[in-house]
Amino acid sequence: MAMKKISPNEWGKDVFDAIGKQWFLLTAGTEQSGWNCMTCSWGAAGVLWNKPMLTCYVRHSRHTYGFMEQQDTFTVSLFGEAQRKALSFCGSHSGRDCDKAAEAGLHPVQLDAGMSFAEAELVFVCKKRYAADLPVSDLPADVAASFYGDSDTHRMYIGEIIACYQKAD
Repeated sequence: MAMKKISPNEWGKDVFDAIGKQWFLLTAGTEQSGWNCMTCSWGAAGVLWNKPMLTCYVRHSRHTYGFMEQQDTFTVSLFGEAQRKALSFCGSHSGRDCDKAAEAGLHPVQLDAGMSFAEAELVFVCKKRYAADLPVSDLPADVAASFYGDSDTHRMYIGEIIACYQKAD
């Protein structure tokens, strides 16, 4: 995997398109202790506490949830359209039941203190700075009804971007 370290400011892409339309793989854990990835399309990037930050959301029922709780580091890996099928697979299968990366044709790599994939175009390595459950009772009624009727709530994670890697040309 030929990646070059860049500043998050150098990325220069549309975060709404990258997160909401292209999706990303959220990965927590390490090669040594085990890890899991999941496809996400909810998140945000910006500045908080004078640092570059990413937020992501994980339901308690997801296999990745336990890894997020156990680890201080996670990665957000962005891919090109050629990997859409792989991301779709990772979003519809559980790491409890299969080796998602192998079945999706992705090649895991350890990048700093987190796991990513050789096929990624951009990787944010994040240090978990805050986590909290979304209180369903405080959400607008339409949001609670649309997304939390089954009581499977999300936990929000705020991660400081401690490294950013872009695929080298």
